[in-house]
Amino acid sequence: MLVGIAVSTPVILGIATQQVEVGLSLCFGAIWCSPSDTSGSLKNKQIGILFSSFLVVIVSFIGGYLNISNFLLFPILGFLTFCIAFISIYGFRASLISFSGLLALILSFAHISKHLEVYQYALLVGGGGLWYLSLSTVWHYINPKAQTKEILTETFLLTAEFLNIRRQLIGEQPDRVNLQKQLITLQSELTEHHDTLREILIISRKNSGKSNYQNKRLLVFVLLVEILETAIANPVNYKKMDALFDAHPELKTDFQKLIEELSRQLSVIAQNDKSQQFPSNNILTEKFKTLKEDVIKLKSENRPENYERYLMLQNLLDYQNKQIEKLKKIKWLLGNPVLTTEDLVNNDKLKRFIVSQDYDPKLVLENLSFKSTIFKHSLRLAVTVMLGYAIGLLFDFQNPYWIMLTIIVIMRPSYGLTKTRSKDRTIGTLIGAALASVLVFLIKDPYIFGTLAVVSLIIAFSMVQKNYKATATFITLSVIFIYAILKPNVLQVIQFRVIDTIIGAVLSFITMRWLWPAWSFMEIGENIKDALKANMTFFESISKFYKNKGPIPTSLKVNRKEAFVQMSNLSSTFQRMAQEPQSKQTHIDDIYELVVLNHSFLSSLASIYTYIQNHNTTKASEDFISISDRIESNINTTYQHLNLINFEVLSSKKEPQKTKPAPFNFSVEHFTNIAIAQSNNESTHREVHLIWEQLYWLFSLSEKMLKLTSKYKTD
Repeated sequence: MLVGIAVSTPVILGIATQQVEVGLSLCFGAIWCSPSDTSGSLKNKQIGILFSSFLVVIVSFIGGYLNISNFLLFPILGFLTFCIAFISIYGFRASLISFSGLLALILSFAHISKHLEVYQYALLVGGGGLWYLSLSTVWHYINPKAQTKEILTETFLLTAEFLNIRRQLIGEQPDRVNLQKQLITLQSELTEHHDTLREILIISRKNSGKSNYQNKRLLVFVLLVEILETAIANPVNYKKMDALFDAHPELKTDFQKLIEELSRQLSVIAQNDKSQQFPSNNILTEKFKTLKEDVIKLKSENRPENYERYLMLQNLLDYQNKQIEKLKKIKWLLGNPVLTTEDLVNNDKLKRFIVSQDYDPKLVLENLSFKSTIFKHSLRLAVTVMLGYAIGLLFDFQNPYWIMLTIIVIMRPSYGLTKTRSKDRTIGTLIGAALASVLVFLIKDPYIFGTLAVVSLIIAFSMVQKNYKATATFITLSVIFIYAILKPNVLQVIQFRVIDTIIGAVLSFITMRWLWPAWSFMEIGENIKDALKANMTFFESISKFYKNKGPIPTSLKVNRKEAFVQMSNLSSTFQRMAQEPQSKQTHIDDIYELVVLNHSFLSSLASIYTYIQNHNTTKASEDFISISDRIESNINTTYQHLNLINFEVLSSKKEPQKTKPAPFNFSVEHFTNIAIAQSNNESTHREVHLIWEQLYWLFSLSEKMLKLTSKYKTD
């Protein structure tokens, strides 16, 4: 809606005052700067739009003087494209500013002003950016809750979906491999949403500090993060669990019903922010009570093997109880009108959870290398844009800049996304062209065309993140409706629009495939090392806290957050790798195993962390210290192996290096039995069982990672 208002208002005023070129210039500036109005804090959005406005002024000024011989034009066009695209080294928001600059550069080929000087046109384009900035800022103050509510709602729904998949994992013969893949993908999505919410809620709180609404949502966000981590934090020994559920199917049903209700209530809360519409807590209480009674019934059967099963179930029951308490707290927060100072989180602690973008100029020099994905993308984009323009001139197309526009919209640093966008852009353009051909025959009124153009543009922008094919369809409709007002032979416009789009899409795909390709196997090694290092730091923090006790340090929470972020980055890179040609999926099975092992390692760490932050624990034994040291040694050695492996030329040794066996008999039952013999306290038994179950799991995972990385040749 903002884009629609920003685009249509200056054009309408321009027509009314007979200053059409002024209106169009302001319109262009507004639409070019709008991509920077993405999710995030108001301050960061304002800075992004301001930088976009400054960039489009400079680019439009330079572009106004590109009416020169092709001998000079092509190298200048390539150089400018490269420089503007290279801005993306400074992060996501910088990539949006870069996109604004590229739009201004390409469309400077389309705008030939009859009445405005180049500097006037450039300044008016910048004024359009400021016009959009003022609209965006005013809208924020009119409806400051909109962005927070939208992203928080999506986070609720994704968390509910995550819980539902966890429920399916204990179902009837589940496809656990595919379900685990879905969980990894969802976790990656949720981490991105969490980062956005951190920026919005923490920075806005730091700036204002008075918004009861934002403070409530910040606490709700913290609880949603904890719900996700608690869901991740109980990696089940499925072999033991399947055997137990086969013998006691009522327990499986109880767990499934409880988790299903948790998922359902999260979904309902997402759609309603009024406490009177929240589902009743009594439903959860009854389902939990039924589950608890069946677990106690298992213990009463008094069989030797049942006590260990009972301890395992009690720990899982404890996790579910924590989830229920968090859900109840969310309802209370959303329904409670005013928070006290005791409910709020300390600002100094919150700052440590925000990661600031590095804007050091040294990044430019560090990325001027073919090792940099952004460098290769910028160079590839520059060459492709020059090729597109050359083809447009060679075959005398009506609007060669449409080819270049298609290229900059489609081309992305990753192969999979470029391929998908190429296909979606082509299909969307064909659908849009077909619909437009019918409508221009049926409609002759220019005012209707203008209205449809604005409506189509609004729909296109609203769907750009969710359905790019639909976006391409409505963008095409909008462009054709505008040309239907300006040009009598609109069918010829439709014809060239389709041809230019297909050429741009094909060029984008071909150059992405064969011109300095950035395959994910070239960078996934760094992602694996980063995830492993973050997991190791998190493990060391947990081990230190378990040994020393005391209040939970903020550093431990920061290390936890970093581990989840790095795991999300690794998952995203692997997903890109899975979309690439099979010939480029070097040793993908082993790499996938490393991804899963890292994910399982983090899940087990989260399980220990969740337990120790909610329970008073006993003194760390010498055995705990010994096995912790062994796990650290395994991970450090694995990290050293990864440092020496060149993932671009991955090859196996003839004989895998053998890892040494554990220096002692590591049996969960052994340590549990010792605890039972030494103490009659059931809570101690549960602690010992959970800690050693997870330590055994961590030890096994570290051994597997060590063995897996040992079989590859190193540089």
